[in-house]
Amino acid sequence: MSALLQVRGLSRHYGARVGCEDVSFDLHPGELLCIVGESGSGKSTLLNTIAAQLAPTSGSVRYRQKSGSWLDIGMLNEADRRRLAREEWGFVTQNPRDGLRLNVSAGANVAERLMARGTRHYSHLRDIARGWLERVEIDPSRIDDAPTGFSGGMQQRLQIARTLVTQPRLVFMDEPTAGLDVSVQARILDLLRRLIDELGLAAVMVTHDLAVARLLAARTMVMQGGRVVETGLTDQILDDPQHPYTQLLVSSVLTT
Repeated sequence: MSALLQVRGLSRHYGARVGCEDVSFDLHPGELLCIVGESGSGKSTLLNTIAAQLAPTSGSVRYRQKSGSWLDIGMLNEADRRRLAREEWGFVTQNPRDGLRLNVSAGANVAERLMARGTRHYSHLRDIARGWLERVEIDPSRIDDAPTGFSGGMQQRLQIARTLVTQPRLVFMDEPTAGLDVSVQARILDLLRRLIDELGLAAVMVTHDLAVARLLAARTMVMQGGRVVETGLTDQILDDPQHPYTQLLVSSVLTT
């Protein structure tokens, strides 16, 4: 199967400080890759650079379109990057308030991405929004409520609905369950696992939680100091870590 995303020699520096350094990998359709590491390891910098939210210092990111042709993300102008983010990519932020429009209703948040792609029929948009609210376990009767009246977990589920309603081919997720209560985390992870399977999503997820990687990802990449120190099948890495840093991460989970 041909790759959907190709990352080659990707680096992002902040002056003398390394955000990420010389990262390369391929991502295939339907695959979820987890990037793990402690705070400051460079995982969020890498994610945002891949997703064209940060400009790379060096290296390249290429994305294969539905037509089969490749896009060099670094060569796109701002309008083309926005089109790609709107039509074929999705991004789930750690703080759902950063990924929602708080001054419009829950239904409008879900419908907005569809409207940006040309859907205009009001009743059809409301029907789709209701369906997606139900799909992410939000009472459809709250379709006209503002997100500010939702709990943190509900806001995150609404952001997931807003992101996935257009069925993007590639989704980026930055610590989507961080900061939530354990019980809420579990519900959102179960929801994500179900939707990823149902929609056949390709995704790159950043997390510091190895249990999240084990639950969701077939493949895991471990970062330390901006560099990838180990990568491979998730179960293999977590059950038999080879790099001392990965061993330390795994052992810290086992002893807590």
